[in-house]
Amino acid sequence: MKIRDFCNLDGLNEVLRNWSEATGMSNVVLDGDGKNISDEIGKTDFCMKLTRSTEEGVRRCEKCNREGKGVYYCHSGLMDFSIDIVVNGEVLGKVVGGQILPHEPDEAQFKAYARELGVDPDAYYAAAKRVEVRSETSIRASAKLLGDTVNMYVNSQYMEYRNKYIIEALNTNIDNAVSLLKEINDKSRALDKIESKQRILALNASIEAGRAGEAGKGFAVVANEVGNLAVNSGEVNKSIKGALEKLTSVMTQLEEASGK
Repeated sequence: MKIRDFCNLDGLNEVLRNWSEATGMSNVVLDGDGKNISDEIGKTDFCMKLTRSTEEGVRRCEKCNREGKGVYYCHSGLMDFSIDIVVNGEVLGKVVGGQILPHEPDEAQFKAYARELGVDPDAYYAAAKRVEVRSETSIRASAKLLGDTVNMYVNSQYMEYRNKYIIEALNTNIDNAVSLLKEINDKSRALDKIESKQRILALNASIEAGRAGEAGKGFAVVANEVGNLAVNSGEVNKSIKGALEKLTSVMTQLEEASGK
């Protein structure tokens, strides 16, 4: 199962966008297959246009993305985060982001990073100075808040999806059960007619056995058995009708509850 199969992605994007505007941090949600299912919000030029402009920069970024868990420092000195999205104990995706500094950038350090990556040191440092700065405590708290919020949102979407599925299945089963109840009721009425005929047959057989006298004793036994069969059929039919009445009452309540 994938998040995009049940989640309202417009609502998810709204959550991510509001959080990014409040914190100055980037974010994106990835499905279990690693594909983006939300907009990429708040991405910085420092990361996207400079750090990732060379093969070495891409290699280092991808290594951080694979190995980074929770809130962590990336290879270029920024802070990023990667938080699992868990539904029913199963990790279905993750929300990742950050691209923020916990302090003002050190010029010598960032120019050294630039030379390692093969990008212009002055441009790299200038871009680093445009990155938002928050305290490490604030960054960690903000990332945790987003992780908790996204997890709650996705889980609520999943429960809504599951409830809708269950209700649809219940409605289908209600229709099937109602149809089956009608069929059973029809057959129960047919049993009434058979029971009635059995009683008449038993009565007629008894009369004929009486007329036959001694010669009709064997016939009388048959007549008696037919009579017993009629009684037993009546009791079974009565029991079926009692069960049907209870079941019909339950099904009526389910229909009313489901709004059918």
